[in-house]
Amino acid sequence: MVEESSIFGKGFTVRGGDFANAGEVSCKVRNILKEIGINSDIIRRVAIVAYEAEMNVVMYAREGTLSFEVTPDRIKLVMEDEGNGIENIELAMQEGYSTATDEIREMGFGAGMGLPNIKKNSDDFKINSIVGKGTRVEVTIST
Repeated sequence: MVEESSIFGKGFTVRGGDFANAGEVSCKVRNILKEIGINSDIIRRVAIVAYEAEMNVVMYAREGTLSFEVTPDRIKLVMEDEGNGIENIELAMQEGYSTATDEIREMGFGAGMGLPNIKKNSDDFKINSIVGKGTRVEVTIST
């Protein structure tokens, strides 16, 4: 839901396993932020968060949604997926930890930097996951 003070808000669907289109949603987010005149340093941080979140859905979930909202003082991104969930969030937050399959690694993904990169580029980071159901990542970046 878009807040009354928001400048812009939009949501996108991300399909799990769709490596051919992986990265398209984060590019769309980046381009929208450029069009509305957001600072390039902020755009870079948002693009990293959006890409890493999008790739986590592509690699580990059946489907997900990435939505973002721009207000005068922040950009909020929410990624929700329908997947296996994360069994141990503390472990998943460690750089280099990955549950990626050999096939995903052979494609050049699954280095275990996704969640750490999301947190590193966030001013506020929240993650909730239910095993067997899915994961929700909520990020705020101050503008």
